[in-house]
Amino acid sequence: MSLGEPLVELQAAPAGLDVEIRSVALLDPEDPPRAHPGELILAIGARGRAAFPALRVGGRDGAAAVAVKLDAPGQAAALTETAVEAGVALLSVRGEARWEQVDALARAALESAPEGRHGEGLEEGDLFALAQTTAILTGGIVSIEDTTNRVLAYSRSTDSDEVDDLRRLSILGWQGPEAYLGQLRKWGVFQRLRASDEVIRIDSHPELGIRRRLAVAIRSGERQLGTIWVQEGSAPLTEHSDQALLGAARVAALHLVRRRRELSADLTLTRTLAAGLLEGSTGPQPLASHLALDAARPAAVLGFSCGAAESAAPELTRAEVSNLISVHTAARHRSALVTQVDARIYVLLPQLPRSIDTGTLRGWAQAITEAARLHLGLSLCGSVGCIVPGLGEVPDSRREADRILDAMVTVGVTTTVAALPDIQAEVLVSEVLALLDAHPEMRDPRLTALVTHDSRNQGQLAETVLTYLNAFGDVRAAAAELHVHPNTLRYRIRRAEELTGLDLNRPDQRLLAMLQLRLPPAG
Repeated sequence: MSLGEPLVELQAAPAGLDVEIRSVALLDPEDPPRAHPGELILAIGARGRAAFPALRVGGRDGAAAVAVKLDAPGQAAALTETAVEAGVALLSVRGEARWEQVDALARAALESAPEGRHGEGLEEGDLFALAQTTAILTGGIVSIEDTTNRVLAYSRSTDSDEVDDLRRLSILGWQGPEAYLGQLRKWGVFQRLRASDEVIRIDSHPELGIRRRLAVAIRSGERQLGTIWVQEGSAPLTEHSDQALLGAARVAALHLVRRRRELSADLTLTRTLAAGLLEGSTGPQPLASHLALDAARPAAVLGFSCGAAESAAPELTRAEVSNLISVHTAARHRSALVTQVDARIYVLLPQLPRSIDTGTLRGWAQAITEAARLHLGLSLCGSVGCIVPGLGEVPDSRREADRILDAMVTVGVTTTVAALPDIQAEVLVSEVLALLDAHPEMRDPRLTALVTHDSRNQGQLAETVLTYLNAFGDVRAAAAELHVHPNTLRYRIRRAEELTGLDLNRPDQRLLAMLQLRLPPAG
């Protein structure tokens, strides 16, 4: 992409000139440094050596190039050396040039680029064009965000004074700032967006630096894919803003659904190799070679499930969860790979630091489950598989992650995220129950008859026996748990023993009853 010699000069291109720019981002020195693959980073407010962090971040996160203003002669050499070390292209911008001008020219070049070269870049260009069209129709300043409040596209603003703090911070950081998002949650804005297809109005709050806004959910069926926000500038929004916004949401839905459905051949191959490694059907070398991974570095697997409803979760729901997990894990570990196997979503974490521990991975998983609850309204279960020495042992970590998820679904674990040491007993009980469920010959027919009797007579004898045993034979505690009189509980226990011939004074019969009566009725 060329911006013209009078304005921008190429200083370094360590990856060559055939590097694709997919989007443009402004990086403020006061914001946490980060980038996204294929971005052109405009390092505003960071002249000369102050731009070193932006170059290093750009290289780390896969940015296409970083544009910097030079403060004094001789700075280009030091910046070029840093850019080459980081592996990112360096553009120097003339000191008298305005960043708004550079931003506008870069976006214009992207929008006029030939179609069909890269699906993802094309989609983002479409969304930026849609944001600009919506801005023209509404007379406002537009941003399009996904369900995690990450900015996907935004319109250009001609007067920076029109932009409020929420808009400015969202664009600079590519995500809504948490303090403002918390205020919107407090006002019930996100809840209304999840529940309605109508345009939502948010009043101005000058004391918070927030101007009047309109917002509408982007939907595919019942599932929210994102949100379009329109901030009122110095002039009122147009009379037909609501209608324009509803139409824009429907067009945006087509783009976002298509983006979800269209995976490049490279991504498809990566996911196939990752899934094969997780299942143990392929070795580590194909994936390591494809992604240039160090197969001898530590690795681990995180697993995620929608709990008891995992098999019934709609495909689009899983796609949303997968996208959310991808964003969160990529921010923490550049090499993270997200793939779906059956009804569960796994994160393969290759070439981990040798110093990493289970507690760190548990924190990553907890952040994901919390984000799913806040942004998608979903209750996810998360598991942390063991950290293994290399890619070849990844199936062991995946099996451990599955053991944990199985226990969380079957024995009612209250925590949302766990590693094996956290719920060792629950996992083992879950596996014993699975064994009993799979082998009817291992069950006591008297207990099976008790469950059948309850089913036919709408009785509660089996439930009473299990509650009594769980209370270690404490009649009053068990009666309180069942909300019955202690004498009623004693009668039910005697009745169960009479019907079945069980003797609950015998430890072996008590132990088997505690296990078998925890099986689902169909078992």
